Amino acid sequence: MLRLLLAVLFGCLPVLAQLSSAVPCPIQRAAAKGENVWLLCDRQGVYVSPDEGKTWKARRAPTEAKLRAVAVLDARRGFVAGDGGTLLATSDAGATWEPVAVPVKDNLTSIYFVGDHGWIAGWTGAILHSKDGGKTWERQSSGILHALDDIFFADEKHGWAVGWAGTILRTTDGGATWEQVRVPNVMWSMSAVYFTDLNNGWITGFNGQILRSRDGGRTWEPVSSPVQSWLTSVVFDRSGRGWIAAENGLLTTEDGGSSWKILPVEGTVFLHQVLTSKEALWAVGNWGVLRQRPGERTLTPVTNLPAAAGGSRASGVDATD
Repeated sequence: MLRLLLAVLFGCLPVLAQLSSAVPCPIQRAAAKGENVWLLCDRQGVYVSPDEGKTWKARRAPTEAKLRAVAVLDARRGFVAGDGGTLLATSDAGATWEPVAVPVKDNLTSIYFVGDHGWIAGWTGAILHSKDGGKTWERQSSGILHALDDIFFADEKHGWAVGWAGTILRTTDGGATWEQVRVPNVMWSMSAVYFTDLNNGWITGFNGQILRSRDGGRTWEPVSSPVQSWLTSVVFDRSGRGWIAAENGLLTTEDGGSSWKILPVEGTVFLHQVLTSKEALWAVGNWGVLRQRPGERTLTPVTNLPAAAGGSRASGVDATD
């Protein structure tokens, strides 16, 4: 169950919600752009919604590679990426996919776009950049060999990437150069990075690790964490409220990230990501998809997903609330 989420998100009384296991497949990652929400299944499939989950289409991605990242640019354009340098693009909301050439064979873990500029992070320090909406990609020099798990840009110039063994990178020139930031006594691997503006950012990772920066990522300070589990994702809304996805629940902050409290989830769960769309808050993981919309009293399971998107053939099945 999730406690106090309405109080945190919409200022109402605390309500509990249970994560349902009735999902066609484990959801690995998710992406949102406005009302468009895409969920990446663990079996090479994508669920696509143009209306924040009221309706869904199940789409098959034509690859046998393990997929690790998804990005949505608008109602029709998006990307999935994964192992062996796999990058697929769609211009029809996943009905068809085309392979995109990239100059690496590394496992690709994260995609982020700002307008037509896009970046991809991956293993062995791989960072790729596109200036044309993802049509072509070139490699940027990260200066490291550690795997990168997440990449985030606040605008076309200012970006950050994080990964294994305490790796933190920052750029102020769109990735033309990357600087490695070293934080004393930080050795655990980093899983996610998020900035609310050019100065204020957060990193989460293994062993309950939370770091905060107030100077654009030049320096980082530890923030007390109420758990020692793997913190896989972090996001903030426009009002400054924040959430972190953990192995067995969510963390939330009501003071701009200075302190965090636990929002537990009942049952056996592993949340991979928390994110916001135009109006909703989402939490996705191996055993379900949770969503809270304005006016709802809790973050509730999404139960209207169609047959598994990762099936043996492409699917265009619609599902509605």
